[in-house]
Amino acid sequence: MRHDDAGVELAPDQARAAALGMKGMISVGRPFLDYVISALADAGITEVCLVIGPEHGPIRHHYSSAGRPTRVQLHFAVQQAPRGTADAVAAARDFAGSSPFLSLNADNHYPAAAYRLLADLDGAGLIGFEPAALLAGSNIPPERLRRFALIAVDDNGYLKAIVEKPDDSTYGRLARQSLISMNLWALTPKIFEACARVTPSARGELEIQDAVRIASRELGERFRVIPFAGGVLDLATRGDVAAVTERLADVSVRL
Repeated sequence: MRHDDAGVELAPDQARAAALGMKGMISVGRPFLDYVISALADAGITEVCLVIGPEHGPIRHHYSSAGRPTRVQLHFAVQQAPRGTADAVAAARDFAGSSPFLSLNADNHYPAAAYRLLADLDGAGLIGFEPAALLAGSNIPPERLRRFALIAVDDNGYLKAIVEKPDDSTYGRLARQSLISMNLWALTPKIFEACARVTPSARGELEIQDAVRIASRELGERFRVIPFAGGVLDLATRGDVAAVTERLADVSVRL
């Protein structure tokens, strides 16, 4: 979790999960990832692949013992080093094979309805969250929302551009007519060739947004943008744990 969370106190088990980089295993009543998998199952997803690091044995152990799901078949792929989201997607290539698949952040709890919309696509796409509804239905403060990528959509409803971390001028010009990306994608196997062409970003990471640009510009992939009015629970920082726990208190989990 981020360095600006140093003053936030967590329970010992939460702190251990955070220290090991396993945000999905932070308990928010039960492991956060349980809620994510349950929502995927609610959407009719039957096979789920967790991309984990080689040091994340506790995740594998949890889901092969007491936490074993019955509504989905769970698979694992290992990302050898935390090199970015495009590298994480590439690690799941054997799982995906020649089939389309969904890609999402394990530290976000998305609505099952958004998964359903993506799963029904015949091709690649992403959810474009409407800013006002996202802010109203999430635990995300306005200053954090301001840092998320904006989505520009063409006249036919396809992705035209992704504007990451827009400066004040760009944000003021685009925010009113743009949707927000929360990294919830429908992808086809073309993305794996794109991931192989990605070079490190300014942060030194291989970013899925860059792979999407390559797939669009060089490989002829078109990404349908699905506008969505709803919230996302974001477990990005230690300070999010209490708010996420409160929001999920009445959510039923069925693995």
